[in-house]
Amino acid sequence: MSGFIAKQPNGLYCRFSTAVDCPTHINMTKEDYLNNVTGTVSSREEGGEVLKNYLFPFEEIVERFVPNNMTESAFEEVIQKVNDSEQTEYEVI
Repeated sequence: MSGFIAKQPNGLYCRFSTAVDCPTHINMTKEDYLNNVTGTVSSREEGGEVLKNYLFPFEEIVERFVPNNMTESAFEEVIQKVNDSEQTEYEVI
């Protein structure tokens, strides 16, 4: 597994890369993910399957984060952003 999708506290989605041990995309809507903004799914159907059957809880991101490729302060900023219910546009970290 090179990464996984998790549901954020604000109801949007994020991608965590197990290659770099940090989030790579945050604040994605379902449509953002299905439209393959992460470049990690081959079709909308595959994306739908991931969201339906392989969605991780956000706590998994907090547990797996390692400050090798992202500083702890940058990760704390990400945590604040994914808790903000006013965020509407996805970000590539």
